[in-house]
Amino acid sequence: MTITKSTQVLFVTLCALLFASLARATDITVENYGYPITDRFKATVIGTPTEFEAHLPETIPFKEKRITIFPERVTPDVFFYGSELIYSVALKKREAPLIFLIAGTGAAHNGSKSRNVARAFYQAGFHVVSISSPTFNNFVTAASRNGVVGHAEKDAEDLYRVMEMIWAELEPDITASSFNLMGYSLGGFNAAFVSKLDEERRSFNFKHVLLINPPVSIYNSISLLDRMSQNIPGGVDNFDTFVDNLIQAYTKVYKESTDAVGDDFLYKAYKALDFKDEQLAALIGTSFRISSASLVFTSDVMADYGYIKPKGLTLNRHSDLSEYNDVAVRLGFTDYYHEFFYPYYQADYPGKTREEFIAAISLKSIADYLRNTKKITVMHNADDVILEPGEIDFFRDVFGDRATIFPHGGHCGNMNYRDNVAHMVAAFTDRGNE
Repeated sequence: MTITKSTQVLFVTLCALLFASLARATDITVENYGYPITDRFKATVIGTPTEFEAHLPETIPFKEKRITIFPERVTPDVFFYGSELIYSVALKKREAPLIFLIAGTGAAHNGSKSRNVARAFYQAGFHVVSISSPTFNNFVTAASRNGVVGHAEKDAEDLYRVMEMIWAELEPDITASSFNLMGYSLGGFNAAFVSKLDEERRSFNFKHVLLINPPVSIYNSISLLDRMSQNIPGGVDNFDTFVDNLIQAYTKVYKESTDAVGDDFLYKAYKALDFKDEQLAALIGTSFRISSASLVFTSDVMADYGYIKPKGLTLNRHSDLSEYNDVAVRLGFTDYYHEFFYPYYQADYPGKTREEFIAAISLKSIADYLRNTKKITVMHNADDVILEPGEIDFFRDVFGDRATIFPHGGHCGNMNYRDNVAHMVAAFTDRGNE
């Protein structure tokens, strides 16, 4: 979906870094934790201040590559740029373990979080393959079988197909001593289902799998994020004004700053703008709304479902998409679920209720697998903003001592904190052959 340049600026600069209870005796709850931001909304938006970041190499051979997943597919002309899947690799010149990284909701293979993770694992001696989220536009147009994403098992099949095809291209040039898998946010959720699929297909026999800040239930988490948009002053109908005000304030801070745009700059911008918690929630909700609006439009066009774009209408690269954007940003992801996703799949699962579909897009649907598969570990934050009250206990109960719960950090805000990075790498390098 083509969105306004100002909206792209907001999404890329302000929100690229986005996205407490008692522990059971068997989990690992971190004490004396040094991550400096204890407010969950601030942590989610700000990320990790520079002085607390892990020491990682400034540069690695992180290269962009392209692959055609469906040679027979005729991509709609409005997405003329999206026929090939774009991904990134950082490859060792010697035999090494290989890790696939799956990005979070709406995030690209080369987003800031994926780049930081790639730097950490490349430094630790891994081949790194970084893949965009199935909810990222390029993945929808180039790699989703039907374009309607959010179905846990079908998204896993799409990701697995991509991994198999990427490995087929890389195999002649590198040697992998083992295969591993990691995802953050929605990518962590995806990784759990990809791992389960690999148990059946055995293309990789993943040695270790790590889930970072995954949702328990996609539906619960998107409902929370949708509700955050209600914190926009004046409500969702005032979306454009809220975005414009953010951009004007952000631009003012940017012009007065000599720093590069990054975590430290974002922290200074946040300080200058003096956000309150409800405004931070609105910012998080706005970031998600921009991402989900783009996804919903892209899915609608690819499936020709007739949700936003009239069914049968052909859009090309010169079409004016502004009216579709205006509609899309007023739709929550829960609207997409009830009015598009569920009706679309209902024909394939006759008799299955909305509640059963909601249960199916939840880690609870594979809880037995997660409980008994020792190669899977999880890192999470007790104050994650995308978890409903009590949902953190799912990870304590199911994973036991394979769950590491940090007391604060919001949603992925502490991913680049030095202790988190050390623990992340250790999950793959310090566990031997178990």
